[in-house]
Amino acid sequence: MRMPPLLSRASIVLAGGLAAVGLFAPIASAADTPVSFACQATPPIGSAQTFNLAAGVNATAPDSVTAGSQFSITLAPDALTVPTTVSGYSIQSISDIQLTIPIPAGATLDGESLSGGAGIDPSTASVAVNGNNLVITVTDSVAGGNTFTLPALTLNLTAGASGSTVQTTLGGTSYSDAGLTFSATIPVSFFTVNVPTACYPATASVLSSTTVS
Repeated sequence: MRMPPLLSRASIVLAGGLAAVGLFAPIASAADTPVSFACQATPPIGSAQTFNLAAGVNATAPDSVTAGSQFSITLAPDALTVPTTVSGYSIQSISDIQLTIPIPAGATLDGESLSGGAGIDPSTASVAVNGNNLVITVTDSVAGGNTFTLPALTLNLTAGASGSTVQTTLGGTSYSDAGLTFSATIPVSFFTVNVPTACYPATASVLSSTTVS
């Protein structure tokens, strides 16, 4: 059985399919910020495959706040329909999605929460502080052909000193310091292959900006 060529081909198919679809499908809106991710899919056998991924996040934040005041910022990823087949290969599902958002400078984080989302079991979604980051995790599996939306993240903040700017971004600086990770399940011959994928923003994108006066 020629396992390495099959798995290598599967990784190439996965890369092409995810690059074409993107994890988030941007929706036309003045509040939407497009984000271009550089991604790497690494099959258990065979070489890693790199590709670009188009995403989008809808941010809601005040333009300005006063020093010491409390305010909120909400970041809502756009929806995605997972493809069913790519070049004759089936994408069975994607799962274990993690999205990292740095805690913005210029303010103190008082709390965080998730809301909404669609096409996933809400009990599998969580958010936690990890160092200077907030990490959204969805352990649910989304089958090929289904549409889902990650839950929106709300940050409750207290504004810092006057003259500062509170900006939100997505995390990640490299494949080893990924801001977005997930696993795709692909049936190959008589086997099922889990292909982990790591992404980071190819260019820095500011999702929201709030001036502290």
